[in-house]
Amino acid sequence: MDSPKFTPEPFDVIIAGCGPTGAMLAAELRLHDVRVLVLEQETEPVSFVRIVGLHIRSIELMAMRGLLDRILEHGRKRPAGGFFAAIPTPAPKGLDSAHDYLLGIPQPVIVRLLEEHAIELGAQVRRGCAVAGFEQDDEGVTVELAGGGQLRSRYLVGCDGARSAVRKLLGVGFPGEPSRAETLMGEMEVGVPLEEIATKMTELRETRQRFWLRPFGEKVYSVVVPAEGVSDRAEPPTLADFQQQLRAIAGTDFGVHSPRWLSRFGDATRQAERYRVGRVLLAGDAAHIHPPTGGQGLNLGIQDAVNLGWKLAAQIRGWAPETLLDTYQAERHPVAGDVLDNTRAQTELSSTEPGPRAVRRLLTELMNFDEVNRYLIEKITAIDIRYDFGAGPDLLGRRLRDIDLNQGRLYDQLHRGRGLLLDCSESLTVGGWSDRVDYLADRTAGLDVPCVLLRPDGHVAWIGDDQQDLNDHLARWFGKPA
Repeated sequence: MDSPKFTPEPFDVIIAGCGPTGAMLAAELRLHDVRVLVLEQETEPVSFVRIVGLHIRSIELMAMRGLLDRILEHGRKRPAGGFFAAIPTPAPKGLDSAHDYLLGIPQPVIVRLLEEHAIELGAQVRRGCAVAGFEQDDEGVTVELAGGGQLRSRYLVGCDGARSAVRKLLGVGFPGEPSRAETLMGEMEVGVPLEEIATKMTELRETRQRFWLRPFGEKVYSVVVPAEGVSDRAEPPTLADFQQQLRAIAGTDFGVHSPRWLSRFGDATRQAERYRVGRVLLAGDAAHIHPPTGGQGLNLGIQDAVNLGWKLAAQIRGWAPETLLDTYQAERHPVAGDVLDNTRAQTELSSTEPGPRAVRRLLTELMNFDEVNRYLIEKITAIDIRYDFGAGPDLLGRRLRDIDLNQGRLYDQLHRGRGLLLDCSESLTVGGWSDRVDYLADRTAGLDVPCVLLRPDGHVAWIGDDQQDLNDHLARWFGKPA
């Protein structure tokens, strides 16, 4: 029997799916010269214009990779408040970030910018290609394409969405709750004065949580209405469906017209049991789905990609400590679990039943306390995350904000996706790790600790001033010295 014929192109990683997660992961891998191919089932980018929000942590990651200025050109800054269950409480003052805002941006634009970034760095993207099957062995993964043919790579990552073919073929369980309530969401123009909309929303806010009209530009509104009683789920929603539901709830359809995009979503909540099986990994919606309440989904996927990228690259480049790649699931699985729980809670608060309404009124009162409001905002925006790196100061395991340095801003030092030793004592060295970790001495850095070691994702891996202790932690995260 003849051996299978593979295409001659050698790849280290094949990524299924060129959404925000897949594109961001491809770029992160290319920062370390990993040979990357992204397979995207759709032949053309999505045509509908849906506005999504980048939360604080994702905005910080864009700044870390030198992408923020490019993205800001296409986005609109909004206050970082009112996220949790759409309770309209302003953000607390003094959030621990230099980027304490929400950035609204069209989803096709953020996907295009991230894909262009990956391609500029050397990633290949093939559209009209989907994974139909794969087999893995000790050396790599053989990927079967839906249109015929095979590709070979050392690793495969499924970033192919909620219905992930990679996850299903991998046989990983996706437990959770099926959708119980369907909701229509879209963006369209309105034909009535804005004051009329504001008055009606104030009137209905207490009893109708799965219903809102929010401005996204001149006469353009984001519209959300319950889907019960409209066209079958298998059919795409129409403008008439929105008009029907608006009249049923508000007594008027507000003259809505000229929709930009229309969609339907459920409140299914599921998480993959495992994020890695051998040489195949999952990220983004392929690993977790939840209702869009709080706008966390796209952000969660981008953050998965930045956590995974440098670890998978280290494995491929040959310097990864033995358990480094396993820390991807150890760190990100609990984070997604927490997002699933907070969206479950927010979904309950959208109920029109007396009990959830009473809880919502109580929580609204509690959010007037700065500590409660801050806790929930930091949770939604993902700046509260602290990975378990062992005992140490509270900053250990957390991301470090973008602080001022003698040489500009901290995040400007992280564009290459390498580790960074920020030495305020000017007494340490990265020694044999200089091919993976940058060194910056700066006595003026606004830190109350002598030195910090940052991972490529900006999380603090070590705090101290002892060279031997530093060497031990360099080895823990960056392998043996060259």
